[in-house]
Amino acid sequence: MNPDTPLRLGYLVPQFPGQTHIFFWREIAELEARDVNVHLLSTQPPPAGLIAHEWSDKAIERTTYLASKNPVDMMKAALAQPWPSFVSQILRDGMAVAKDIAICLPAAARLLNYARAHQLDHIHVHSCARAALIAAMAQRMGGPTYSITLHGPMSDYGLGQPLKWRDAKFATIITRKLEAEAKEQLGQDMPDDIFIRPMGVDTEVLKRSEPYVPPQSNERLQIFSCARLNVVKGHQDAMEAVHLLRQKGVNVCLEIAGEDDSGGDGYRRVLEEKIREMELGDHVKLLGAIDANAVRAKLLEAHLFVLASWHEPLGVAYMEAMSCGVPTIGTDAGGVPELIENGKTAILVAPKSPDTLAEAIETLARSPDELLRLSHAGRAHIENGFKSALGAETLVNAIRGSD
Repeated sequence: MNPDTPLRLGYLVPQFPGQTHIFFWREIAELEARDVNVHLLSTQPPPAGLIAHEWSDKAIERTTYLASKNPVDMMKAALAQPWPSFVSQILRDGMAVAKDIAICLPAAARLLNYARAHQLDHIHVHSCARAALIAAMAQRMGGPTYSITLHGPMSDYGLGQPLKWRDAKFATIITRKLEAEAKEQLGQDMPDDIFIRPMGVDTEVLKRSEPYVPPQSNERLQIFSCARLNVVKGHQDAMEAVHLLRQKGVNVCLEIAGEDDSGGDGYRRVLEEKIREMELGDHVKLLGAIDANAVRAKLLEAHLFVLASWHEPLGVAYMEAMSCGVPTIGTDAGGVPELIENGKTAILVAPKSPDTLAEAIETLARSPDELLRLSHAGRAHIENGFKSALGAETLVNAIRGSD
């Protein structure tokens, strides 16, 4: 590939633009700043309740959605498939992976046609679920090379992983922990080129214009959290910690930005009931899915950022808070220790432990010097190692075959 020729890149993200997809949008901007011609692709739009960003309409207008239930599309795609190459995978994983292949047929055909019409050089898939299977099938039908990113445990992304990985030009993985798990599961089906590169944040946008100020005596402690409403994000534990602090007379308020995967009719109802049960209506607020500017405003108002996840592959929300100089408390779960060095850049507590979390919050709230130190240390850590520009550079260099 000629390094002087602008790269034509298909950028495939499932259900784009979802509530947690701001980091993809940032990476797209970084790619385009490097003269990459980015073609936005997705499987289908997200539920309406999860479309919350100020840039969502622009993203939807730019995105080509590949999903189709048209039987004619399915027949054409079926006839074009190199079925013998899928037989071994079907024998290995059974009819479940065969069903996935059949479901992905029309989308793979559409992707192939799009790639040919727009002369795409490469397709990068930010997923290891069906979107990765779509890209793998399109390549086997004669389409361009593709690559994938692993953002979480492979068990979250369905069957047929060897089929999705073995022909990939390269893969990016967000943590060493996930890399080890992938190697153990995939063995020889792992691509030769693997890059450890977390999604990053825009440190020029996510920064303070005024210095961080710790809470003053008798001032209400403002805590902010941001993640989709799901039991594994531990919001219920953060709420329980607030309840324990209230019992001790601590004046505290927790605001949670994010929505459940069904757009407000799922786990939100469980959290709303817990708020009523613990009589926290004046102390815990569910903000729903809010855009990036609103998240930034809430971060800059907060004294503390808390995310009590039971499992977190790495945690872009932590990066955003630390980039804004907000002292941060996370959990020692998943890949978070690869982002946070406990006691140096932020604080880690055990997951599923509201008592420990409440104690950590209270200790920090009474330590203004420690809050100031963590504000500066967290910001410096993100600037040094977790800028969104680094992910874009990794993709461009890997696609072009550069070291």
